[in-house]
Amino acid sequence: QVQLEESGGGLVQAGGSLRLSCAASGDTFTFRNSVVGWYRQAPGRQRDLVAVINTMDTGGTAHYADAAKGRFTISRDNANNTAYLEMNSLKPDDTAVYYCASLGRQQYWGQGTQVTVSS
Repeated sequence: QVQLEESGGGLVQAGGSLRLSCAASGDTFTFRNSVVGWYRQAPGRQRDLVAVINTMDTGGTAHYADAAKGRFTISRDNANNTAYLEMNSLKPDDTAVYYCASLGRQQYWGQGTQVTVSS
């Protein structure tokens, strides 16, 4: 099994930046060979995809939801079994719990990290 732990959330003013980390443990081979995604869920709303990054042996390409394009960057460091989400120009609408997921044949999810953007 893959265990995922997110970190890096917090309270930031609008226009600020945060860098979220997703550290994998356990079956790190599966993590390194799976698509990794970042999702977010605001209170009373469904969980939405923010960004995904492919495996490195398929090019490590990234794809973003429209709300994240131009402001967020997803990356992964397989040597350290970690994925990242760099978030810039944050807006109050970005306030949510952010989750990372390993999206292989079996999905694994972290517990989430709270991001709060004040106006």
